[in-house]
Amino acid sequence: MFYQGERLALFIDGSNLYAAAKSLGFDIDYKLLRQEFMRRGKLLRAFYYTALLENDEYSPIRPLVDWLHYNGFSMVTKPAKEYTDSQGRRKVKGNMDIELTVNAMELAPHVDHIVIFSGDGDFRPLVESLQRQGVRVSVVSTIRSQPPMIADELRRQCDNFIELQELRDVIGRPPREPREEDTRAMAETE
Repeated sequence: MFYQGERLALFIDGSNLYAAAKSLGFDIDYKLLRQEFMRRGKLLRAFYYTALLENDEYSPIRPLVDWLHYNGFSMVTKPAKEYTDSQGRRKVKGNMDIELTVNAMELAPHVDHIVIFSGDGDFRPLVESLQRQGVRVSVVSTIRSQPPMIADELRRQCDNFIELQELRDVIGRPPREPREEDTRAMAETE
């Protein structure tokens, strides 16, 4: 439930939203996403969080990051950390939970409603704290994928759960055929 004139802020966990939309078989059109939430209230900020592979010659997410930056999104990025696991496999770690949490806590006194695009259960204490400050919290994710992309405790804590599949016709576009290196890089930063 959104109220006209409500001051809104969006907090998008990039890799989590990418994975949820991919599991439902569509891509997010971020211009339409921003327009949809501008229609729902007074959108003050739209944050997008992602880790970037800095050592690659070409990062497939870089054009998206640049486009978002030039089109009204506040970009929060950091270099992804590369490491080798105990089986000798190359892994990439790029968790943005702390950055998202700090920004949400800082903005809380200035907004009425925060929308978090993530199903990560680690955000449950953040949602609870925001609610204690009088901020309404909606979470966008999906229960329609196998397995569901939202943690049950996060879904129970938020004021409003928005099923991503139900936004498909409003903010979605058919997935493009990804190049192999695009798929690999996005999966590595999840």
